[in-house]
Amino acid sequence: MPKKKSAVKKRNAKSASASKKIKAAAAGRQSASPDKSLRDHLLYLLGGGGAHIDFDHAMGDWPVQLAGAKVANFPHTAWMLLEHMRIAQWDILEFSRNPRHVSPPWPEGYWPTTDAPPSEKAWNDAMTAFKKDLRATEQLVANPRTDLYTKLAWGDGQTVLREALLVADHNAYHLGQLVMLRKSIGI
Repeated sequence: MPKKKSAVKKRNAKSASASKKIKAAAAGRQSASPDKSLRDHLLYLLGGGGAHIDFDHAMGDWPVQLAGAKVANFPHTAWMLLEHMRIAQWDILEFSRNPRHVSPPWPEGYWPTTDAPPSEKAWNDAMTAFKKDLRATEQLVANPRTDLYTKLAWGDGQTVLREALLVADHNAYHLGQLVMLRKSIGI
């Protein structure tokens, strides 16, 4: 039980810190770009702010031995969800910044072929890659030279704003699944 209270305190502290950053950004907006507030809010969402959970709190110290654990009436394992999130986030990021990017085939290219990671290294590499691409997405959004609103010339109506919201929504959905899976497994 103390562990849960500690996690809640950390979560509340993180939310308070993010709120302070948004307020500080708003206070200095006179010299900032007109969309600075939007960028700050996007970064807040991408980082697990508000009603969302961040990646580190959802995944925490998930034991690799339980990464392939199945739970009754739940279609995915932690490995399946992690890999799906990693691949989808990478695809969205690359699509947003690389006109030559080719997405994997849907749906098979977005899911792993196994219930469990092939090794502890694969599990750790997937977590590292997810975090790296999330940081790159945040950097893309934070960069004032990134046009959030103009349609991407290589897309069919997508904007960087839409893609950033898609990453935030997709991650939030699957991180929520991971939290439920974690509780069902008992970790």
